[in-house]
Amino acid sequence: MGIYMGYYVLAGVMFLIGMLVSNRLKAKFTEYGQIPLQNRMSGKQVAEKMLRDNGIYDVQVISTPGFLSDHYNPADKTVNLSPEVYEGQSISSAAVASHECGHAVQHATQYSMLQMRSKMVPAVKIGTNLSQWVIMAGIGMMGFGHGNQTIFLIGIILFSLSTIFSIVTLPVEYDASHRALAWLENTNTLTYEEHDKAKDALKWAARTYVVAAISSVATLLYYVMIFMNRSRD
Repeated sequence: MGIYMGYYVLAGVMFLIGMLVSNRLKAKFTEYGQIPLQNRMSGKQVAEKMLRDNGIYDVQVISTPGFLSDHYNPADKTVNLSPEVYEGQSISSAAVASHECGHAVQHATQYSMLQMRSKMVPAVKIGTNLSQWVIMAGIGMMGFGHGNQTIFLIGIILFSLSTIFSIVTLPVEYDASHRALAWLENTNTLTYEEHDKAKDALKWAARTYVVAAISSVATLLYYVMIFMNRSRD
């Protein structure tokens, strides 16, 4: 029972931290989403201009349903923007649109960390789907006194794939924001005040990935400690 209680406490703490950061992010994007750009460019127009300025003509900018559902899909080379960003003419729209185009620029320039993350996706999907079930089965077997801890170790290895993925994601996201903000500044797409607010919005977006990575690392270390303690018994 102690094993499960420790896990629930850790998961609860990280959930609360993640919720606080997520709520702050939503508040920032809502706030800046109500401030129109002086140039009146929509998120779609910002994205298309950034792509052209970087010599990218084979990427399509499209609208996708959902709030903060924006993403770049390297498989079909599309920048997918939520309706608020696609049609919006706000600071938030410009920040999100340029950030997603930052991923398109990474793809076009063969940014190594993005390539690494893309190659990890198939294995991470398998690990994510199976790890929790295998870990719970392994812990259960140890709880019934079974000496063989192989199943638990397999679960830890599967879970570690998602942890590594979350760590690799950090430089990918920060680099995309850096490329976006540099382009927004160098092209004078935003005013000085607008640029600062866009930077603040992307800062909070990046922190959601930091929390996710810390949570994953903490959970992995927790599983490893359980395994090591049981190995010494």
